[in-house]
This record gives sequence, C-alpha cells and structure tokens, in this order.
Amino acid sequence: MPPKTYRAAVIGLGMIGGADQVSGDILGQRVDSMDGTHTFAYQNHPRIDLVAGASRDQGRRERYEARTGAVTYESWREMIANKTLDIISIATYTPTHAEIAIACAEHGIPVIYCEKPAATTVIDAQRMLEAQKHGLLVFNHQRRFDPNYHRLSALIAEGKLGTLISASLQWPTGRLGNVGTHAIDALLMLTGHRVQSVSATLDLAGKPDCRGEAFHDPGGWGVMRMDGGLMVTVSAPDYSTAPPRTEINGHKGRAIIEAKGITLEYWTGETEQWPPHKDSVSGMDRAVSEIVAYLDDRVPFSYNPEEAVHTLEAIVAFHASHKQNAAYIDLPLSGSDREIVVLSG
Repeated sequence: MPPKTYRAAVIGLGMIGGADQVSGDILGQRVDSMDGTHTFAYQNHPRIDLVAGASRDQGRRERYEARTGAVTYESWREMIANKTLDIISIATYTPTHAEIAIACAEHGIPVIYCEKPAATTVIDAQRMLEAQKHGLLVFNHQRRFDPNYHRLSALIAEGKLGTLISASLQWPTGRLGNVGTHAIDALLMLTGHRVQSVSATLDLAGKPDCRGEAFHDPGGWGVMRMDGGLMVTVSAPDYSTAPPRTEINGHKGRAIIEAKGITLEYWTGETEQWPPHKDSVSGMDRAVSEIVAYLDDRVPFSYNPEEAVHTLEAIVAFHASHKQNAAYIDLPLSGSDREIVVLSG
C-alpha cells in the first residue's frame, strides 16, 4: 500500500504564505532569498497535496491559483467548511492568528502551522495552545529546524562550553515582536534555559512599520534574567547599523552566531568555524517533514509550541517593564500585563 498523502491549505497568500513576489516587493524582500515559504514547503514534499488557499486579496488569489493549481477562497471560514484538511497554515497578520487557529482547531484540523509571533497578547497565545491540545500546533521559528542550531544545542547540552554565564542578542531592525521573536526563541532552544524576569526600555523613535500604519512593533534594549543564573543583554534599536549577532558565554568557551556562521572559541585557545548550513532544503521544508512524521505515527514533534508562547511572554515583558521605568517584570506575567498588546505585523 502506498504511503498516505496529506491535504494542506494556506490562509494568507502573501510573501511567506503564498510565495507571492508581488507582496515581497512591497516589503523589499525576495521570496527566493527566504528560508522557505508555506507554499514551497508543501509543494516540495512528495506526500502533501496542496489543495486550497484563502486571501481577501483577489490579485493574490489569482496569482496563487496560477502558481499552484489550488482552488482559492476569499473567506478562510468558507474554505475550512468546504475542504477536508490535514494541515493548515496561518500566514496572516499576527492580530488574526488566535481567531483563525482556534477556529481551525475546533473544526478538527489535526495540524496548524502558524506564523510567528504567536499572537498579540499572552492570553490569546495561551488560548491557541489550549484549543489545539489534541492536535499539533507548530510556530514558524525556522531556526528550530536549522542543522547548525541543532548541532550547537547538542554541544551546549553536553557541557562543551561549560556552565553558561551570559549571553547577548543584537539585531539592527528593532521590531521586538516580529524580529526579536526569532532571536529569543532560538536562545531558548540553544541554552535550554527559561526567562525569569525582564528589565527593558523600548525604542520610541517612531520608525514606520513595513507592514503599514496599523502596526507598531518597536525595538529596544534590555536584560533578561534566565534560570540557572544566565544573564542576557538585548540590543535591538529601531535604527542601527550593527549586524545581527548572538553570543553565548560559558566558563569553558563561547559561541558566536553571525551571518558568516557559528564560531566556537574555547578559553584553551582552540577555535572552530561552522559555515552557514546551505542546501536546497529550507527550515520550513524540515518542519513539514516532521509534520508528516507526526501525522504518520504521532512521532513526537521536536518543538513544543509552549516555547513560542514563552518567547511572546518575554517580548510582552519588555513592554511591561518600559511602562514601569525599566523595573524588572517577573514571568509568568500576571494581571493586566497579560493583556498588553504587541502590534506585530
């Protein structure tokens, strides 16, 4: 008997969802330079049948149908009512994630593959977790599926850097919600540590959001206290020329992650250089392969979605701390802090 084929659909047919270069041009990004798209990842897997897509934009629908042959809908609710689906991608703006994910879970779709950040509030993100507790919820933090990140995570877990003492995160584009989510989530993966409290100041320079005036996702500066005594500094102003960089320091050595790859420096004087992992398989391709394995045999997925919600909670804590003049804010958040809205695109 041939292996089962699974039916997939995409909600939100822009750049990351529909591999739509017209949408990419508006944001100044090439689709072919990205670490995958939902559409390409499904098309690349031999056991996934991409059957449908949904978008309010007629042009995106027409271009999607021409590229994929899939049927499209203006209403995602109509689509899930009319199509039997095994996997659905949510590639819409962040404020709609929770509503769509909860509806899809209640409709019984087994796998929901959602863009990051998880939601605009911690409350909504946790509602998404609860709704999909009998299925699989995956958030698209591609670094979770990068072989070099897996290799470094294993090296740190084996104690090759020794006891972790400090770390630093730096990126030049602000946007704690939309960009910082990758850096913070990757740090959770690499170190195995959790954020305990945050002290932060937002950058209120007023940089326009590339996704439009409806969104406001500032950068900022801060310190994250993590369990085990690990202290993390964050430098992410809205306007900067400093390149993206992550550094993790232990008492035996350090790891530096930059565009050129990963450098390991041991205090004995030895060094290693791991160039960026480059092949035709994207991070999203790898995530989809794990999704298929889950659907086949309920193989445990490598990425717990609660980690993405914890990442969002740390980002919201930056906003909560700023409101209190950089006072330390403890996680898990409580009271009105759980209702703070981060308007990521």
